[in-house]
Order: sequence, then structure tokens, then C-alpha cells
Amino acid sequence: MLNLIWIGFFLTAFVAAFWQFLVGGQQDIFAVLMKAGFDNAKTAFEIALGLTGVMCLWLGIMKIGERAGFLDRLARILAPLFARLFPDVPRGHPALGSITMNMAANMLGLDNAATPMGIKAMRELQELNPDKETASNAQILFLVINASSITLLPVTIFTYRAQLGALDPTDVFIPILFATYCSTLAGFAFIAAMQRLRLDAVVWSWLAGITLTVGGLAAYFASLPAAEMTARSSLISNFLLLGIIAAFLVGALVKRVNAYEAFVEGAKEGFNVAVTIIPYLVAMLVAIGLLRASGALGMFMDLTRAGVAALGADTAWVDGLPTMLMKPLSGSGARAMMIETMQTHGADSFAGRLASVVQGSTETTFYVLAVYFGAVGIKRVRYAVAGGLIADLAGFSAAIAVAYLFFGV
Repeated sequence: MLNLIWIGFFLTAFVAAFWQFLVGGQQDIFAVLMKAGFDNAKTAFEIALGLTGVMCLWLGIMKIGERAGFLDRLARILAPLFARLFPDVPRGHPALGSITMNMAANMLGLDNAATPMGIKAMRELQELNPDKETASNAQILFLVINASSITLLPVTIFTYRAQLGALDPTDVFIPILFATYCSTLAGFAFIAAMQRLRLDAVVWSWLAGITLTVGGLAAYFASLPAAEMTARSSLISNFLLLGIIAAFLVGALVKRVNAYEAFVEGAKEGFNVAVTIIPYLVAMLVAIGLLRASGALGMFMDLTRAGVAALGADTAWVDGLPTMLMKPLSGSGARAMMIETMQTHGADSFAGRLASVVQGSTETTFYVLAVYFGAVGIKRVRYAVAGGLIADLAGFSAAIAVAYLFFGV
């Protein structure tokens, strides 16, 4: 899928440029495209290079939290809930432990740990699956929750915003929390209805607790004057993030973990991650840069904006549309769209912040589906795609709403 999208970007850019040369008489259009390609390749490398320090910092901190036992503790807290959401999985089965560990890693933003745990959980669920080529109820619910997963620490987004000059990279933290809550709730509600899950007091307590927390935050911020909303969001976001760091360090002291060594080990992973993403960033940013320089992306945005305006709606959110369209298909593609939007409009612009919230609102539905189901040979996915896309739509709609609420235009 990503291969076809990437090739499509280049071919579309070439066709649009040829049209401008042939019909519009723009003699230098091909030179403009080549310059855009070289400039974006340089920009991609500079962004990845600048990410190294911040990525080392956050992955180092995450490693401290992991060594201090916070991941295991969160997994134990989640275990009773997941035992009820997966009634087909026997109590005490290893799959439940892997599921809780995967979700805990996702919540803490430990992507490198979450994916192997997720594949392990899917394989263990496959052992219980009577039809090895058809996704079971438990596998579908697990996948949709993954595809819409709530992330408490969207570290990567903070990192890119910092690199691209945001005055306060974490000011999107609370809006992302709202958006990802909506996507997860919508995905879960759809699957619960399809599977006729019996929701007991434990499940309702979790749902009520999360809803009251998110709803309380929403009500609080909605009551603030527009001028104070962003400032208060920034204050609470930074307080929570620093509080988590402090808790990790205190936990390391209590557990007698060498926090310094754990930080260095995590920081090494951060360096490797930053270097690894260079080819992906170059590939996608060059393709998107050519698409914009050819006029094709601008034409698409103008047509969409005109359609939205004809309906009498505000058009500011349209600048976040490329990230929305790419997100279900490709994580690296959506990341590149988010970066390109922040480069074009500014990290602290409405469009830049909206793209950041969209990026944090959901996971990459088709990538998660391909990796997790592909790992166990599932061919018939039933309603898993529908559940993931419903979660995506809810997350994107919520992202637009909270972006207008927090950042306005």
C-alpha cells in the first residue's frame, strides 16, 4: 500500500508539472521540482539530526520508568479489565498478560516495546482460535484497541514540534488526550456492539472513570476564556510530564535501580531510532515536496476548501486533511505530512497544531492490521477494518473540534 502511495505521489507531481509546462507555459517548472526535491532531502536529514538529542532524552526517561517497574504495575492494574473484555480467553492464559503489557507500553509511548508484545499476544490468541485463517472476536477487539490506542505520552510528536521551533512543544498534550480518548471509545463501542459484550461493574467503572476524567478536563477548559485556555493547557501538560519524570526517578530510588545507567541505555536506543528514520523521512518528504511544488497538492486543497466553504463551514481545518488521509495507511507517511504542514504553516500555527493532534489521535489502522494479522496468517479479518476506520473517523473529528476549542483561528 505505502509503495503505491509513494509512487503515486511522484507520478502525480510529474503529470501536474508537465501540465503546467504544456498548458501554463511555466518553463522552469521541472527545475522548481528538482530544487524542491533536493531541499526536502536536506531538510529531512536536518530534522532527523535535530531529533537525536530530544529522542535520547525521552527514551532514556522511558527506560528508567520501565526498569522502575511502572510498566509491570500498569499491566497489573489493567489485568482485571482485560480479563472481562476478552471472555473467550481463559483466566490466567498467557495472552492476557501479553495484552496488558502491550497496552501498558502503548500508554507510556514505548512503541519499540509495544509492537513485539502485541505480536506475541496475537500469536497466543491464535492458539485459542478455532479457525486459523479467520480473526477471532478476541483478536479483532485487541487489534481495534491497538489501532485507536490511548497514548498518555506522545513523545514523538513533542520531539518533532520542538525540532520545528514550537514555543511550547507540549501544548498539544491535552488536546491529543481528548482526541485519542474519542477514537478509542468509538472503536470499543463498535466492537462491543458487534460482539455483544456483557459489560459488568468493573468495565463500567473503568469507562466511567476515564470518561469523567476526560469530561472534567473538557468542561474545565471550555469554561476558560480563549486567551487562558492554551496557557492553562500548557501548564497542566508540563506539570504532568514533569510529574511523571519525577515519579520514575523516585521509583528508581525505591527499587534501587541505577537510573543513570538506565537512562544511558534508553538514550542509546533513542540515537538508533533517530538514525533509522532518516531514509523514511527523506523518501516521504521529497515525495510530498514534489507534490506541493508541482501544484497538485495545492489544487487538491483548494478544491476541498471550496467544497467546504460551499457548505458554509469554516475551512481552516482543511490544512490538516493530508495528515488525516495518510494516517490510516502509513505511520511514516502521516508523520511526513505532519512535518510538512508544520514547515509550511509553522509549528505554532492552527494547521501545525491540528496536524499534531491528528497524528496523536489514532494509530495506523492498516499497518497494525497488516503486522498483527500477518504475523499469525489471518486472511479473513471480518469487521476489524470497519472498527479501525470508525475509530479513525471519531479521532479525526475530535481532533478538529479540540483544535478549534484550544487554538481557534
